[in-house]
Amino acid sequence: MARFDRYMLSQLMVLFGFFSLVLVAIYWINRAVKLFDRLIGDGQTALVFAEFTALTLPSVIRLVLPVAAFAATVYVTNRLTTESELTVMRATGFSPWRLARPVVYFGLIVALMLAVLTHLLVPASLEQLKLRESEISRNVTARLLTEGTFLHPSDGVTFYIREITPEGRMNDVFLSDRTSPGESVTYTAEAAYLVRQDSGPSLVMLNGLTQRLQNEEGRLVTTRFADLTYDISGFIRPDESATPVLKHFTSPEMYRTPLYIQMRTGETRGAFAEEWHSRFAQPLFAFMAALLGFAALTSGRHSRFGVWRQIVFAIGLIILVKGLESVVTEPVLEDRRLWPLLYLPFATGMLIALAMLARAAGHLPSRARLRRRAQAGAGGPP
Repeated sequence: MARFDRYMLSQLMVLFGFFSLVLVAIYWINRAVKLFDRLIGDGQTALVFAEFTALTLPSVIRLVLPVAAFAATVYVTNRLTTESELTVMRATGFSPWRLARPVVYFGLIVALMLAVLTHLLVPASLEQLKLRESEISRNVTARLLTEGTFLHPSDGVTFYIREITPEGRMNDVFLSDRTSPGESVTYTAEAAYLVRQDSGPSLVMLNGLTQRLQNEEGRLVTTRFADLTYDISGFIRPDESATPVLKHFTSPEMYRTPLYIQMRTGETRGAFAEEWHSRFAQPLFAFMAALLGFAALTSGRHSRFGVWRQIVFAIGLIILVKGLESVVTEPVLEDRRLWPLLYLPFATGMLIALAMLARAAGHLPSRARLRRRAQAGAGGPP
């Protein structure tokens, strides 16, 4: 690799790492807040929260890598243009095609990283995340036996235990049930035990008080009890692990047993084709995004005001090409034979990028050149 290629590639990789970290942090904070409230509210530990966060990172990284590649290419190209480094290289005989070679290397590296994510890491992490969620939803002890904390095991239900003895006795129990739209019920008991029955786990409360508030009439009915059994099986989320999800299978598994996976997941052939080809189209899109950003900034004329117009133009192009993905997905879901449409955004972006590079290299006439030709033809002999 030539010295200039190594120099520009190093600049691209450094900025790519920076933008990736920033974007991943933004996405991660947004998801981590919701995840933290759900897990900690259910009585889970910080270790479980860290595990769930790590399992969601591959999906987040897959989303931000194309954007980070595009942003890094635009930033580096803008800086090299502003500092006249690209101008000097072109003065030494480097064509736009030659200047784009380190960008091609960079795009291939990003595409390879994204291919590993889409084909292997993301499906494996989603499958593991689903298994862990299923395990936690079945673990009543982890969800309920947490002393000194107000828990929300289900919508409209609040549960509190002051103390749990080594024998499993729960002292000073508070349970608020607001699931019924017409009334809210509050249970307080001196002690309680968790009992497993054939119908599911139940909470047996001893020496307590029931307060039933009828919302419409505003009447409060209190009842004292010596023992009371409360069914808590509804707190456990239904086990969805028995139904596989198409996105949780790795690409080698989809390649080896496509019919078996379709039968297990119940997905149509169109959905299978869309998922399969999307995993190949996403790395290609990342490669195209890097090349499109470079081509857009090098195709314009030099201006002392910088290349902000080219930057806005490049952002508009990438938004336009990205918007094609939502257009081509629906037809493929309906008819799997239309799977080539999934590569249309990549092909469109590559054609635009190659056309702009050809124009910058002088292979295609610019508007100024066409205008000069028109003026010359108008002033010439008839």
